[in-house]
Amino acid sequence: MSRVDGSAAGALSAGPALGDWKRAALPLALMMAAPAIAEDGDPRFCPSRPSLGSSACTTKPGEVQLEVSAVDWQRDRSGAGRDTSTNFGDFLARVGVGPSTEIQIGWIPYGRDQMVDEPGGAVQRTHGIGDVSLGFRQNLRNPDGKGLSFGIEGAVTLPTGHGAIGGGDWAASIDVPISYQVSDFLSLSLTTEADAAVDQDRSGRHFAGDMIATASLHPVKRVTLYTEAEVVRDQDPSGHTTQVFAGEGLAVKASKRISLWAETVAGLNAQSPDVRTYTGFTILF
Repeated sequence: MSRVDGSAAGALSAGPALGDWKRAALPLALMMAAPAIAEDGDPRFCPSRPSLGSSACTTKPGEVQLEVSAVDWQRDRSGAGRDTSTNFGDFLARVGVGPSTEIQIGWIPYGRDQMVDEPGGAVQRTHGIGDVSLGFRQNLRNPDGKGLSFGIEGAVTLPTGHGAIGGGDWAASIDVPISYQVSDFLSLSLTTEADAAVDQDRSGRHFAGDMIATASLHPVKRVTLYTEAEVVRDQDPSGHTTQVFAGEGLAVKASKRISLWAETVAGLNAQSPDVRTYTGFTILF
C-alpha cells in the first residue's frame, strides 16, 4: 500500500515538473518565432516608382527590390521635328547591403526612337540596348521611410547604349530625397538633383539641375495616388533650357511584396517634351 502510494506520489511529483517545463518553454519558443513572423508579415517595401523623384527608404540587407518599367513612351515636338521614343523593360535593381544602405543597378534592355523631320517628313529610326547605371542610396534618418526620412543617392551612367537610345558618354548624378509622412492619408516628398549631364553633341558634360515635389495620397488600403511637379534646368553648351512638368500616377499593392503602377507626365512649356507615360511593377525578393 505504501509502495503504491509512493509510486503515485512519484508520478504526481513528476507531472508538475514536466508541466512547468512546457509552460516555461512555450514563451521562449514564441519569442524565438516572433521576429520571423514579423519579418514575413511586415516587410520593408517602398518602391521608388512610379514617382519621378527618389525615395530615402532603403531595402533591408539581403533583400532585392526589382522595379521594372514594362513600357516607357514619350513624344517630343519641342525641336525641329517630332521625336517619339519607347523603352521596354527598363529596370532598377535595389540590393540591401546594410541597415540603411543599398546599391543599385539599372539598365534599358531595348529601346527604339523615331524622328520625323518637319516639314518634309523624312524619318530617322534607331533601336538597340540602352545605358547601364550603377548607384547607391544611403538613408540618414528612418530607413523604412516613415515619419521624417531623408538620405543621399548617387549614380554613374555608363555609355553602353546604341545610338539615340543611349547618352553617348558617361554621366553622373547626385540626389537628396526628403519625405515626410504627414498621416496615414498623406505623404510629402522633395527630391533635389544635380547632374553632370551629357552634352547634346554626345561628347563632354555640363551641369543640369532638377527639383521634384510630390504629394502621395492613400485614399484606401493598398492604393496610392501621386501628384507631382518637376522643374529641370539644363545648361547644355548648345543652349540653356528650363523644362516644367506635371505628373499623375497610381500604384496598387497586389500583395505585401508586389506593386503595380503607372504614371503620365505632361510638359508645361515649349521646351519640354509633350507627354510621357509609363507602366510597370515592383517586386521584393
